[in-house]
Amino acid sequence: MCGICGFVKFGNGVTGQDKHVIQNMNHKLLHRGPDAQDSLLFDNIALGFTRLSIIGLGNGMQPISNEDDSVLVVCNGEIFNYIELREELKLKGHVFKTSTDVEVIVHLYEEHHMDFLHKLNGQFAFSLYDKRTKMMFCVRDHMGIIPFFYTFANNSFIFGSEIKAILEHPDVKREVDLVGLDQIFTFAGLISPRTVFKNINSLENGHYISINSEGRLEKKQYWDLTYPEQDELKEVKSEGYYIEKLEELFNNSIKLRLRADVPSGFYLSGGLDSSLIAMKIHEFAPGIQKEAFSIDFIDSQLSESTYQKLVAKKCGANLNQKVFFHDDISSRLQKSVYHSECPIKETYNTASLSLSETVRQKGIKVILSGEGADELFAGYVGYRFDKMRAMNVVNYPSDPLEEQLREKLWGDKNFFYERNFLEFDAVKRSLYSSDVNASFDEINCLNHFVIDKSKLHNRDMVNKRAYVDYKIRLVDHLISDHGDRMSMANSVEVRYPFLDKDFVEFSTKVPSDLKLKDFTEKYILKEMASKVVPKEIIEREKFGFVAPGSPYLLQKNIEYINDILSSDTIKKQGYFNPAQIEKLKNTYQQKDFSINAPFESDLLITVLTFGILQEEFF
Repeated sequence: MCGICGFVKFGNGVTGQDKHVIQNMNHKLLHRGPDAQDSLLFDNIALGFTRLSIIGLGNGMQPISNEDDSVLVVCNGEIFNYIELREELKLKGHVFKTSTDVEVIVHLYEEHHMDFLHKLNGQFAFSLYDKRTKMMFCVRDHMGIIPFFYTFANNSFIFGSEIKAILEHPDVKREVDLVGLDQIFTFAGLISPRTVFKNINSLENGHYISINSEGRLEKKQYWDLTYPEQDELKEVKSEGYYIEKLEELFNNSIKLRLRADVPSGFYLSGGLDSSLIAMKIHEFAPGIQKEAFSIDFIDSQLSESTYQKLVAKKCGANLNQKVFFHDDISSRLQKSVYHSECPIKETYNTASLSLSETVRQKGIKVILSGEGADELFAGYVGYRFDKMRAMNVVNYPSDPLEEQLREKLWGDKNFFYERNFLEFDAVKRSLYSSDVNASFDEINCLNHFVIDKSKLHNRDMVNKRAYVDYKIRLVDHLISDHGDRMSMANSVEVRYPFLDKDFVEFSTKVPSDLKLKDFTEKYILKEMASKVVPKEIIEREKFGFVAPGSPYLLQKNIEYINDILSSDTIKKQGYFNPAQIEKLKNTYQQKDFSINAPFESDLLITVLTFGILQEEFF
């Protein structure tokens, strides 16, 4: 993992002043690449790179070029199948200068142009420049694990691994995108290409953009998660076949993600997904000392320590438990917002930040983590609710207008996702200031693109919800502002075995009744895991951790939080209704008040973290 940034000037070449600009941009990414930094300026191009050395330690500095230096790349991430690709390319006559994984990109481009993206198995975002055609290509990986942001300003194309690097360019204005803010209130978080910075875009997963010498940008999707339509589900094999194939692909995914020239470890929550990864690592490397990392809470109702210790002992790992105190939330909240570069809806990012601190202190650079299984194998309560609704066990309240909105959003008036959105519009209106409400229809994210409805058409309910969860919850929230940003804040690369491209593509072929069997979520994953994971873990009820939110922070009477949520500050910033914020504060501060998560939103934590974002960036 690393940090990349750069810009292309159209109509002018780079100057001495531009060297200072790219150095300033690079400096903002030092946490992503503390091991080495460099920049390259030529013609009208400036490229910056900060390195976290993981593969090819002695010779992997970027930019990296092909044999005649006509194609060069700066890349953030890893190409896990680089060894196999490298051998193929050598047989075709390509000569390699380094031992790093990233070098395969330039040689694959020579062989296959942009079709080479289908050969990659990894997590990456990169910018490739072809000097012969004067074309730049910017790419985000299949699953969207690695972020990539970009903008146009004053006849320049500007990009970076994080927005804070882009903001260092003197031509970039700092303005709030209210549609992005509304997305965060409405859904789990931001949805690419939207950010909360006006005119700064997040490249969607499985997409690349090309920019020619005149500054014309084209965007193309090269991959997406695609579930079969219902009439394509005729050929169903035995349960044993799917278990065997999933295990084969998962084993390969683990082996690929253990490729590194530095020590690696894994997160251990005490749940099924991380436990399966731990036991598989033990299976493939039984004699090697393994480092496991977990968060533990002093509140016994939140602690999963018993299960974490059970799995760590079973797989022979040294368990590094970080005891997370509630006071750690307030002390890390500002830093977590700075690195997320967006308001957040819960405080758990602070726990993730604390965990990656522990990893870095141990001298570990690479961590394996279990995100993705819930979205791919029906692991959330919504999947069970869908089934209960189909059986008339439970009904979601609705009305004709709400059904029209669902039809507009999902192409299905009966698909209930998280809440009644029309009712929630009234909640949002009560929060926003009169100035914001004056343009509510314009900034309401439901009036903008949310999801490609064609990918939901004629899909069964499990696969429909899986696609929406993947696009709206997983990509830009769980593995971006929550995953990548909280780990890379401490120079730690996180790898996700459940998000291996081959494993994910096969998961779409697994029949839905093997994912949610009766009311057992992740049924087939549990069957696959039962060979190696202790039964105490397999038989556990899903544990959904909810970190203490704004009610707790308000009760602590913390000065900077009180200041951000004060009527004077709210009125000065102009985005929210001071009277409504005061009303919420009074409610949240009541002794017995609690938020029924995940069914209710902590509205004030988004207001608070938006205020922190204002102070950090605006």
